[in-house]
Amino acid sequence: MPRFTRDRTTWLSYAQLGLWGFFLYGFGPVVPLLRDEQGTSAAVAGLHSTGIAVGALLGGALFAPLARRVGRARAIWTGLAGVAAGVTAFGTLRPLPATIAAVAVVATFGMMVISGVSVVLTAHHGPAAPAALTEANAACAGLGILAPVVIGASVAAGWGWRPVMAVEVGLIALVALAFRVRRPQADPAAAAPGAPLVAPASAPVPTRAAPANPVLGRDPSYTPGVNKGPFLSQRLPVAYWIAWTLMAVTGSIEVCLSLWTADVLRDHAGLDAGAASASVAAIVGGMFVGRLVGGRFALRYRPIPLLLAALGLSLAGFTVFWTATVGWLAVLGLVVLGLGNALHYPLAISIALAVAGPATDKAAGWSAYSMGVGFGIAPVALGWVADGVGPHLAFLLLPGFIAVAAALAARLGRALRPPPADVPVPTPVGAA
Repeated sequence: MPRFTRDRTTWLSYAQLGLWGFFLYGFGPVVPLLRDEQGTSAAVAGLHSTGIAVGALLGGALFAPLARRVGRARAIWTGLAGVAAGVTAFGTLRPLPATIAAVAVVATFGMMVISGVSVVLTAHHGPAAPAALTEANAACAGLGILAPVVIGASVAAGWGWRPVMAVEVGLIALVALAFRVRRPQADPAAAAPGAPLVAPASAPVPTRAAPANPVLGRDPSYTPGVNKGPFLSQRLPVAYWIAWTLMAVTGSIEVCLSLWTADVLRDHAGLDAGAASASVAAIVGGMFVGRLVGGRFALRYRPIPLLLAALGLSLAGFTVFWTATVGWLAVLGLVVLGLGNALHYPLAISIALAVAGPATDKAAGWSAYSMGVGFGIAPVALGWVADGVGPHLAFLLLPGFIAVAAALAARLGRALRPPPADVPVPTPVGAA
């Protein structure tokens, strides 16, 4: 089992991702309230998710060049400053085009935070990166639990949802002050902006019979379909793109739940608007617990079997939630659903970055596009279906997403399988 030590860099990364989580998990319960406020349909309200998708695409494109120019740490803080500005606009503007534009700004800078934290933790913790990324996403969910609860309390008090955006800005300021004393200690792999995750030049060239590795089950310098030794280019392998597609599908599951769960709780489980908004925290709470526990599992078990088990748990939780006609049972299903969802993204992104080799910054930037696909298409499609048949029946799209994700995870497992150990490695001509 790889050694996993949490230091200042680790805790700072956790806090930075948690700040994004507060907005992300608060955004879902806000959309139905914003729809009522603006008098739009579910499909039109879903365009806010499209705004997040557009922002994610922009943030993914901007992260790698910004990290090369100013370094990963400054790129992350730039992202948080942009999130604060976008959240301020989102909380003060009221017309539909303005709120969509504000959400796009938040997502653009938020994606820089996600990409930066993922790369920093991968470089900093090496073989223990799946555990670090799982715990970072636990911090994201942990702070995200507060958002739906605060929104529900604010709505119940008659203040609406907008004051909660000020809480996000205040939290960003607090974290900036808490870590202002000195810069986080730089990890060797990220000492220079955009530095690749590669072994020293003196490292031996691996054979095709690659040794076991805690992240992928083999040496990370072997990548199927790309190389037979060390990385010679920054071309991303087939396994990365399978993981990328998997992130898009599992992201679709998460964002649809975030945006439309409150509607189902109101229409099918009989909860009022404030209680339904607050109950979305059940998903995030399940994700928080699942990621805390999952960090330990990620150190002991291979990612693919763990991911398949998580998808099965998600399906079980969805079944309880969708069939429940009383509030407490629906909320219990959401907790189980959150436990399963907890490991989808951390395991997929850890695999994607592990197979990327020296192209880690590039891979992190491209991963934003998977988020853009998930946020840009699935919620709008679900909203369009919900306008016709209601949100409860429309939610049957989610088991389909889970099935597709399971098929992709199985395909990814085959792509990561190392070649047979008895495959001979040719001796170079002229070798002694």
